[in-house]
Amino acid sequence: MSQVSALLDGIASGAVRIVDLTQPLSESTPVIQLPAPFANTPGLSREEISRYDDRGPAWAWYTLTIGEHVGTHTDAPIHWVTGQDSLDIAAVPASRLVGPACVIDRTAETEAAGGDYLLTVSDIEAWEAEHGRIPDGAWVLLRTGWQSRAHDQDAFLNVGPDGPRTPGPDVEASRWLSCARDIAGFGTETVGIDAGSAGGMDPPFPLHNLLLGAGRLGLTQLANLHELPETGAMILVCPLKLVGGTGSPSRVLAFVPGE
Repeated sequence: MSQVSALLDGIASGAVRIVDLTQPLSESTPVIQLPAPFANTPGLSREEISRYDDRGPAWAWYTLTIGEHVGTHTDAPIHWVTGQDSLDIAAVPASRLVGPACVIDRTAETEAAGGDYLLTVSDIEAWEAEHGRIPDGAWVLLRTGWQSRAHDQDAFLNVGPDGPRTPGPDVEASRWLSCARDIAGFGTETVGIDAGSAGGMDPPFPLHNLLLGAGRLGLTQLANLHELPETGAMILVCPLKLVGGTGSPSRVLAFVPGE
């Protein structure tokens, strides 16, 4: 209880800041676009039920249509074929949704690579050499500066003649994240947890394939990672408890020690 009390006291005094890692969700939120013949997810749309009128004089509400994997969202293991016998989003233990944040900053490398940057095992090992072993239950968050594109679908998806160009882990880093440490999940600022070039890797989309297949979680379209230290913050991931859900739009908060 002393640790909980310390956290509450820290929030009350300002010694602990709460940082919102969630992108705003609206009809203009960028949505992944798969090539034919694959089916695409809808973005957000809404239909008015009533708005302080004869249909409901004192209240307003809407019917929402939205894909499970739109905006800042969590991928459950059953999102991918390799995890099809694992957990849906409602079955993920709450303890896996709270954990330390390990932020790997590759903003400069991503800018230099024009979106083609791939996280390697050497990058992760260099991070651990500086900051210590990634703890069990941690969320590994890849900061690339991609959030600056989040309000422009074309820039955010960054699709060229050879397909999308967005940063993410290579195959061996995907394997390391899936097996070498008991992490809760991996998060990124981009539209999906894999790199844009991941469809041409072996296996294709290795982080989806290996991470979700190992029962871990994915977290995408994060914001404000620049406000987090590389270690020392804790994050709280709040997806809908959607029975049978392959994922869910999520509110993600970080608790950060004050300066």
